[in-house]
Amino acid sequence: MYPIKFKPILKQHIWGGEALLEIKRGQRLRVDKSKTYGESWDVSGIDKDISVISNGFLKGNNLQEAIEVYMGEIVGESIFEQFGLEFPLLLKTLHCKDKTSVQVHPNDDLAAERHGSCGKTEMWYVVSAEPGALLHIGFKDPKISREQYIEAVAKGRIAEIIEPVSVKAGDVFLIPAGTVHSISGGVTLIEIQQPVDLTYRIFDWNRVDKDGKSRELHTAYAVDAIDFSSNIKECKKEYQPIINKAVQIATCDYFTCNIIKVDGVAERNLSELDSFILYYCTEGEAEVITDGGNESIKRGEVLLIPADNNEIAIKGSTTLLEYYID
Repeated sequence: MYPIKFKPILKQHIWGGEALLEIKRGQRLRVDKSKTYGESWDVSGIDKDISVISNGFLKGNNLQEAIEVYMGEIVGESIFEQFGLEFPLLLKTLHCKDKTSVQVHPNDDLAAERHGSCGKTEMWYVVSAEPGALLHIGFKDPKISREQYIEAVAKGRIAEIIEPVSVKAGDVFLIPAGTVHSISGGVTLIEIQQPVDLTYRIFDWNRVDKDGKSRELHTAYAVDAIDFSSNIKECKKEYQPIINKAVQIATCDYFTCNIIKVDGVAERNLSELDSFILYYCTEGEAEVITDGGNESIKRGEVLLIPADNNEIAIKGSTTLLEYYID
């Protein structure tokens, strides 16, 4: 099958801005320029937000409809057996003009018990960061107790106990479920995650919306979801790109991510991989040549390579993130 493109789904957020409209320019967006968009859901199988195909003979069909017809040819036989019609990942672009809430996501067991869903482990690739931009990941005190955390919440001191880290373009962070985190203003990043929209807000920086209302907090739910041992040292991933080669930058039980810096031609043999591939273009442009057809990709665009393709050639000058399930 041919490489598949999708229409981005823009999400309004109090911490968003205008940058996503520029990043996704040319992708036929329907937008209200008076709104602040914080997220683009680039590939989604989540109910009510299922991605719609924008190219080829499947154009106009959504991702679930395509999987229903082509099953393992699109996602991989073992993945279809496990997930059925549910697409097993959610790929997003985030731009934070202001900081996000301090938050945490439950793991699989807690999410199943409370919500009948999977948990949310995610990975960030930083596309750009303004000078002084920060992420907060985990706690400053690696031995912080549940009781100390509860006391900090009660006294409004959450901002004092979370760990800040300076960021720059190219930084990678794997954020396991249970890790307390926040993104500051001035950061644009790509996020891959388990397929659920499930967040517990702990602290929202005392801000209010245009109507003077605060957003809902989930402090009682959050305390049981937190892994107090998760920290920045474990979450930040180091790597060294190799031109025209796929280099792994993060992996976990739910997905693997490689980076491919292309200058000329990069070739990939996928005959041993029983999975779709998602390619996200972070810079430049290229032509992606597969057994099922060819498709261009440029900055801010995403391609899904169906699992029935065994060989890929990427021609151009670009940097791609490559996601799949191993």
